[in-house]
Amino acid sequence: MPLMSWFYRNLLRPLLFLQDSEPAHDLTLRLLAIAGHQGPLCRLTQSIFDVEDLPVEVMGLRFPNPVGLGAGMDKQAVAVPMWHALGFGFSELGGVTWHAQPGNPRPRMFRVISEAGLINRMGFNNAGAPALAQRLLKWRASGRWPAHPVGINLGKSKITPLNEAVADYASSFQTLWPFADFFVVNVSSPNTPNLRQLQDKTALDELLAALQAINLELSSGLGPSLTKPLLVKVAPDLSFEALDEIVEVAQKRQLAGIVATNTTITRPTTQDSVAAQLYRETGGLSGHPLRARSTAVIRHLFRSTQGRLPIIGVGGIASAADAWEKVLAGASLVQIYSGLVYEGPGLVGEIVEGLRDRLAGARWQEVVGCEAGNAG
Repeated sequence: MPLMSWFYRNLLRPLLFLQDSEPAHDLTLRLLAIAGHQGPLCRLTQSIFDVEDLPVEVMGLRFPNPVGLGAGMDKQAVAVPMWHALGFGFSELGGVTWHAQPGNPRPRMFRVISEAGLINRMGFNNAGAPALAQRLLKWRASGRWPAHPVGINLGKSKITPLNEAVADYASSFQTLWPFADFFVVNVSSPNTPNLRQLQDKTALDELLAALQAINLELSSGLGPSLTKPLLVKVAPDLSFEALDEIVEVAQKRQLAGIVATNTTITRPTTQDSVAAQLYRETGGLSGHPLRARSTAVIRHLFRSTQGRLPIIGVGGIASAADAWEKVLAGASLVQIYSGLVYEGPGLVGEIVEGLRDRLAGARWQEVVGCEAGNAG
């Protein structure tokens, strides 16, 4: 594993970084997509990365390890088998919207290299939920479906007015319900106009009530325990009071958890002139500059729910130490995205190994949130 990480950071990353961020991302996904359709290449990848299990059970699901792929990396589900082959304990596909849409004009993704950050204003570029359902159906039929939980991130179509958002999300959810182990309701992306207004208590309650009604209907006859875990993804820019209102709605609508956090629209101060210029770009900032705020949000949510609502921690995780920080603050699972860009796929195994060392024989749930403190 250290050899693979060295190879990426010293040889492959410099080549990828010769390209702008989005073309490099697209090239990587194309290569992974090709490998994903070849059984021998999948197996070879899995043997090379060989991440040992660190099983975690949460939301009624069993995760081979607690390190997942963050949403946005594989919006179109082109490389579904490869995420398990690379060692991820789960993957979150999307964000997907009901209507196909091209997203915002390019360029729309920028590396802030000196601060290990990414800025994106992609705008939910995807082929739409019906097309995603067809692709996932083909992956199921191929026999290469990953042996880990697969989630789908649901967003709102840009052309859909805010007052019709519930129907838009509901159409995607109903169409994709058979294909995922859990769903994340994304009302916190900064790149779709007015989307974050859906984090308002009343609007969010209406949306989640409708989705849970569909969830119950589709699982009828299968048993109430076979409803799909539904989570909501929150913005790091919300006040703690606003987060408490989301917690209230999440508990009322019996959500399975919260994903904390999405990207931020705030910008840190910097002495680096190149970074300062990049920070003028609009869009959501992820990576290292988000780390402290996302951890603070996780800690607050854990305190607010008294640890009763599972949290998936995401934002600025680029090492085992970063992931451990999120776990101690209250995250039962973690996700990486920007860290993968900067550190390479060997990061998954490094984090899992580092978490196992830090556990030192303790049970996972004994350490989750152990440094969050009490509510208030």
